[in-house]
This record gives sequence, C-alpha cells and structure tokens, in this order.
Amino acid sequence: MLDIEVAYASPDKQRLLAFQVACGTTARQAVLLSALAAEFPDVDFAAAPIGIFGKKVADDTPLRQHDRVEVYRPLLIDPKENRRRRVAAKQAGQ
Repeated sequence: MLDIEVAYASPDKQRLLAFQVACGTTARQAVLLSALAAEFPDVDFAAAPIGIFGKKVADDTPLRQHDRVEVYRPLLIDPKENRRRRVAAKQAGQ
C-alpha cells in the first residue's frame, strides 16, 4: 500500500485528503477513488488536469509513496494576456 494525498482547491474552499492506495494505482485512479467528488459535485474529476507536486502528469502515471496528486482548475484567463493587460494599465496610468 502507498500513502498518498489528493488535493483540490476552489476559489473559496481547499481540501487535502490523505489515504492509502494499492501499489500500481495511477494518478487519475487516485483522484477518482478520493472523496473529492462528493465535496465538489460541480467538478469533472474524470477530465480535470492533474499533476504531482506541481508538475502536470498523464492520467496513467503510477504513484509512488507519499505522492501528492493535485487536481487543477481551468484557467479563466491566459497568464500572458493577463500580464499584458496589467502592463498596459500601468503604462496608461503614468
């Protein structure tokens, strides 16, 4: 058995669940085995992007002892576009 964590954060609520899974469990399987779907029923955990310790991984990535699987929310705005807007707003205010 492996000790792992699965994490998800909405804009107003965060959850970090620690539990055990069988050796050979994949990252996506761990997300689906977690209780996150009950707490966040509006999230499609079968399709949401996932990562381990901040690095995006494929669904079939096997887990290792003490891995933290993270479920990511879709971006609301492209980070590059957001930076361009902030710079333009700053320059307009000068």
